[in-house]
Amino acid sequence: MKLLDARIWSLFQRHWQQTLTYWSVFFSFGLCIAFLGPTILDLRCQTQSTLQQITWVFFSQQFFLLVGSSLGGLFKKILLSSLSALFSCTLLISLVFAIIPLCHNVVLLSVAMGLAGIAMGVIDTIANLQLVKLYQKDSAIFLQALHFFIGLGALVSPLVADPFLSDDNCVLGANWTANSSSDLQHLRSTLAGHGAALHNISQYPLHTEGVIVTTVSYAFWIMALINLPVPAAVLALMYHERLLPCSNNSPRLLNKESLSSSSSAEDGDQEHRNVFSCCHPSKLRGRPATFFILHTLGGAILFITDGIIGSYAGFVYTYAVSPPLLMGHKTAGCLDSVFWASITAGRLASMYLSYRYTPPRLLTFSLVGVIVVQCLLLIFYTSCVFLFIGTCVLGLCISSVFPSMLAFTEDILDYKGCATTVLVTSASTGEMMLQLLVGSVIHSQGSYSFLLCCTIASFIGFCLFVLLLYVQRIHTNHQTDSSKNMDMTEKPNTGGS
Repeated sequence: MKLLDARIWSLFQRHWQQTLTYWSVFFSFGLCIAFLGPTILDLRCQTQSTLQQITWVFFSQQFFLLVGSSLGGLFKKILLSSLSALFSCTLLISLVFAIIPLCHNVVLLSVAMGLAGIAMGVIDTIANLQLVKLYQKDSAIFLQALHFFIGLGALVSPLVADPFLSDDNCVLGANWTANSSSDLQHLRSTLAGHGAALHNISQYPLHTEGVIVTTVSYAFWIMALINLPVPAAVLALMYHERLLPCSNNSPRLLNKESLSSSSSAEDGDQEHRNVFSCCHPSKLRGRPATFFILHTLGGAILFITDGIIGSYAGFVYTYAVSPPLLMGHKTAGCLDSVFWASITAGRLASMYLSYRYTPPRLLTFSLVGVIVVQCLLLIFYTSCVFLFIGTCVLGLCISSVFPSMLAFTEDILDYKGCATTVLVTSASTGEMMLQLLVGSVIHSQGSYSFLLCCTIASFIGFCLFVLLLYVQRIHTNHQTDSSKNMDMTEKPNTGGS
């Protein structure tokens, strides 16, 4: 165990600047993904738009995040293009934070959030891909840490915004009722889940005409300043790697690291300029069917699990305030924070567990845990206390699925890099699509169907994982047989010479 600890620590020491840079980039990702929910009502006042209009900003962010995840593979050819893309995207996020207070039209705000979504998607793909390339078989623990920083950023962002949020109507002159503060808190909690519950907000016709009174602009400017060290860290890494014109005399990290240099050279020879280079016929020719099935199954599992995360975060408040629980608005509003805090804590714990246990064992434990918790939530659906307990345990169980699945799938497929793009894009798609599906089911069948949908999705995800293990065994046997056949054909030639 000490040898393993020493080896991993030695790996980190050799690549510490790159690793810390990618971790900080994911902090920027988390900072950007979590601020919109709490601030959306103040942004509604700023743009003088209706609730139905302002919630389309959520869709703009989610849709373009998916687009950015797909485009992220375009920048993976060489380290220069990857780091340049990360620098541009992290700087763009700071610029978006800075210009959001100047967007007094909902269309302009949607464009700004679309740009932020593209930046987040590119960051998601490149940071995962670069860490996998850097550490390969030892990437699991570093991927767990990478995704911990998403949760850290997602926790910091609402804390920064909270002191600047309006406690009452931020449009003066409107006929506001005595219950305005409680209604505002209820709306903010309902919208915190990426604006998925559009049908639940039509009964709150907030006014758009009047004098705008909001100080939320300061929150965005503070977040822009908090995020500025991230592009600076990427720029410092580019200087250290001698990728800038002014850094010719600096030592180059990749020249000193055989693993990184060999990976970069191999990728530079094999990559094509096409954004879908992984689908190039020359790369796919001769691949066994299991190669494609593994990509599909890995993407499908993350489609479901990230969809569960998005759906649970989006609708647990709506479920809590509806019958039979009828929880108070303030108490129910804590559920989303508890869920994200438990995900962050789970990823922190997984940093230790990931080198004690293999990714398949972690994934088995996590997916079984998700099913058990969902079934218990269905059984004790009238208990408010158990809803909090179940929310916390669910976050702990599901937190490590994405980084573990990414490390496991890339390990099976020999770190070709294509799996990362497929898995990240599938996860983003699932987070967006399952929220829409679950939202429509809740609207037609009632709030209890929320737990039922998540439970069914959990069972499907576990069944797909079992199928993935079966296909992985077939794929491994096929590779073993192929290597034996190659050895047998080479032996006569070497003997004759």
